[in-house]
Amino acid sequence: MARYVAAATLARAADGGAVVAVVLLATGSGAPGWLAGLLGASITAPHLLGPFVARSLDTARDGRRVIALACVVHGAAFAAAVLLYPHTWPAVAALLLAASGLAGPLLTGGISSRLPAIAGPDRASQRRAQGWDVATYGLGGTIGPAIVAAASAWASPTVAALILTAATFAAAALVGLLPYAPPPAAGLDVPRPGRTLGLMLASGPLRRTLYMTVTVALSVAVLPIAAVVSTDRLGSGPAAAGILVAAYGLGNLAGSAGLMVRPLRGDADRLMTGFAFAVAAALGCLVVVDGFAFTAVAYAAAGILNAGFFAATLAARSEYAPRQARAQVFVWVGALKITAGSAGTVLAGAVALGSDRVPVALALGLTTACAAASILDRRKARRHGHSTPGP
Repeated sequence: MARYVAAATLARAADGGAVVAVVLLATGSGAPGWLAGLLGASITAPHLLGPFVARSLDTARDGRRVIALACVVHGAAFAAAVLLYPHTWPAVAALLLAASGLAGPLLTGGISSRLPAIAGPDRASQRRAQGWDVATYGLGGTIGPAIVAAASAWASPTVAALILTAATFAAAALVGLLPYAPPPAAGLDVPRPGRTLGLMLASGPLRRTLYMTVTVALSVAVLPIAAVVSTDRLGSGPAAAGILVAAYGLGNLAGSAGLMVRPLRGDADRLMTGFAFAVAAALGCLVVVDGFAFTAVAYAAAGILNAGFFAATLAARSEYAPRQARAQVFVWVGALKITAGSAGTVLAGAVALGSDRVPVALALGLTTACAAASILDRRKARRHGHSTPGP
């Protein structure tokens, strides 16, 4: 488990810091903002194609080799893009970044799909391990950009990018040291990505996992934009926005630490609904509270509750996914989550209009409606006599 946590944190730090490094590299060289944004999108947009890559995990004799290779490809293509960018056309760098981004989903959802085989057979062990996994996402999302910022200030964005490359190579080595697990789909027909999505939509728990994950990801993605816009209303300086975002991140880490000590109990499907309502309550607090201190507490609460929601979605993916498509289910949900987060950021920027409460209120409405819809969805399935599928 220690090797898993180290590998996952390194891989996710590299994945999380890559966009920051690319944007700093482009803007530092005098490139216009639109080009920096295009290069950043080149590494994030291919995540949506992750499910088409993830099938290799369900069919491989040794999934460790697939993930280790993905780490190497991600790092090598990223390093090549960064080193060639000053000396070639931007389109070449964009293509290399797209190749790096295509391997990205295997560094996130792909690694998580290995967790059930590592954590042990009983549900308590699985749930505790999922708390650790949530922590690796939080640590990776915090450490990666921090490394890039520090290394860029100390040396250059190019050096920062090469440090991230080294992290992916180290992650590849650690993945190779994880215990071998036989392929979960041995002797079974592994579905194609489109059919896997169909199986997810036909399964009540997986369907609810999918649309609740997408909605909550979109909703919490408005918070960084709202933090920036809120500084005028709160009468604080621009640096206060960073404090609010940090409060959310620290809350997320605190929530994951709590999940390690006290793992989630109960049905994962219902836990997702409960945590979605809880996240909505935290968003509601942000709509009504005044004062910087109370706002910071609400941001931290949102982070804590989103950690619980994320752990519940990991449990749902692990417990409800069919064996022959488990990795694809993990990556489908992860890919759509990343896409929804990007959409939430764009949406917040479009509707903020000088008020941080507008995007947060919209996120509150979406999350509440989604959680309520999951209850109706579950009741409808019970009326029709559909039982919750097992692993």
